[in-house]
Amino acid sequence: MIRAIALGILAGGIALTIYGINASRSFGSEVSKVFTGNPTDHSMWLIIGGVTMLVAGVAGLIAGGKLKSLP
Repeated sequence: MIRAIALGILAGGIALTIYGINASRSFGSEVSKVFTGNPTDHSMWLIIGGVTMLVAGVAGLIAGGKLKSLP
């Protein structure tokens, strides 16, 4: 059960990261880069959230195998 949840979190992290990278290449984000030097906050939060979910998913997969051996 823990592995299934970890895989879901991992898949969500991959999706958010890809969506955030695509959002950072959008026209609005490019305009923001011209004036501020940074992409939009929305695309940055998507990437940060995606990477966080990736790390949590991998940690869940690693810990999921160890939790089964506990009494």
